[in-house]
Amino acid sequence: MHKAASNEVVTSLHDLSAVDLIAGFRAGQFSPTEVLEDVLTHIAVWEPHIKALYAFDPDRARATAKASTERWHKGEPSGPLDGVPATIKENIATKGVPVPLGAATTKLVPAAADAPPAARLREAGAVIFSKTTMPDYGMLSSGLSSFHPLTRNPWDLSKNPGGSSAGAGAAAAAGYGPLHLGTDIGGSVRLPAGWCGLVALKPSLGRIPIDPPYVGRVAGPMTRTVDDAALMMSVLSKPDRRDGMSLPPNDINWKALDLPPVKRRIGLMLDLGVGQALEKEVRDVVVKAARAFEGSGAEIAEVPGVLTREMLDGLDAFWRARSWDDLSRLAPEDRAKALPYIYKWAEGGAKLSGVDVVRGFNATMAIRTAAAKLFCEFDYVISPVSPVVNFAAELASPINDPAKPFEHICYTVPWNMAENPAVSINGGYDAKGFPIGVQIIGRRFDDIGVLRMAKAFEGLRGPQKPWPAAPSK
Repeated sequence: MHKAASNEVVTSLHDLSAVDLIAGFRAGQFSPTEVLEDVLTHIAVWEPHIKALYAFDPDRARATAKASTERWHKGEPSGPLDGVPATIKENIATKGVPVPLGAATTKLVPAAADAPPAARLREAGAVIFSKTTMPDYGMLSSGLSSFHPLTRNPWDLSKNPGGSSAGAGAAAAAGYGPLHLGTDIGGSVRLPAGWCGLVALKPSLGRIPIDPPYVGRVAGPMTRTVDDAALMMSVLSKPDRRDGMSLPPNDINWKALDLPPVKRRIGLMLDLGVGQALEKEVRDVVVKAARAFEGSGAEIAEVPGVLTREMLDGLDAFWRARSWDDLSRLAPEDRAKALPYIYKWAEGGAKLSGVDVVRGFNATMAIRTAAAKLFCEFDYVISPVSPVVNFAAELASPINDPAKPFEHICYTVPWNMAENPAVSINGGYDAKGFPIGVQIIGRRFDDIGVLRMAKAFEGLRGPQKPWPAAPSK
């Protein structure tokens, strides 16, 4: 337990932010070893209920934490995250650990090297104690997988944590230390963050080097605070030549979050005209967030969505074809091991013509055009993260129909295709106390501006509910 001098509130070590842990290490209040042991004890209580972890390796983590403790005793930390516990989504390769991609169809071959985001965390001194779970091929916003056990939401074990960074979201909400790394190609860090009460940044494409790179695919931090997300970005955004789509090295001051954005023309995006209907409790939370910014001097104007039915169906066609390409290469007996929902969805890609697929891919360019036009007029956009408050843990998606797979990602997927930075941050709660995320989107490359807006919102949104308590049994 850690006693904060400023307000005399006793906080468990596993609940401290990374920023506070580093300050505590520096002041000699506690050691990386003590922090890790507290996290491991906490995991032992929670993990049987939420199943967030893959390749959990406490012994190696203890050795890493011990080395970090010795460095701190000498006053020689190795990097900005030295001694801080962290998890990594299992599709981000870590040397020596197989990468199943959430799918029972995958051959388990140990990874030859750390992928760029994992390498950056390790170089910075983070204590990586586990990977986290994901659904098949990352193509679901769910904790359902043909390879991993079902991952559940700590706020309500009957509910889904979202995905595809399912384990990362559940682990962060349950208090498995402060730093969690996910990936996002259609909402996969923001959706679980929204449903788990977290902060998650989908950065501009290329801001964080990643391997393998792909259209719209990014890695992003998942944390409890904006400061911790920014701290992770200061490490993750360092260059790596393996990503041919990465941005040039930058000199962004990720710590400068308290500088208020000079321009505050904010679009409020509520009714999209496509996709799943927006639930009233979600709408109310997002409108309240917009009013909070308006009260601090921002100009707010309601704006339509940038996505059309044709664009969404085009993305569906393109991704079905891409996924069927992956599955069709497998032997029939291996292909049959895929999650039935994913198999049925991807199989539709086999019936598409080449023209259908090209038209689908061209939807990404149409989305980019619409987004660029919107941001000619506005500096930021506020929207829901998800149209629904939550959905059942056992479902593959809120609608749970492979014929309608993307209806719930209409607020998130445009910004992957348009390459804009977008952050999810908890905005409030439903009547039962379940978290509801708010999304803040910025212009391409304005990652720091989006984080500054999120930091400002932390001060505007009012008191937050306590994090979930571990079940008694």
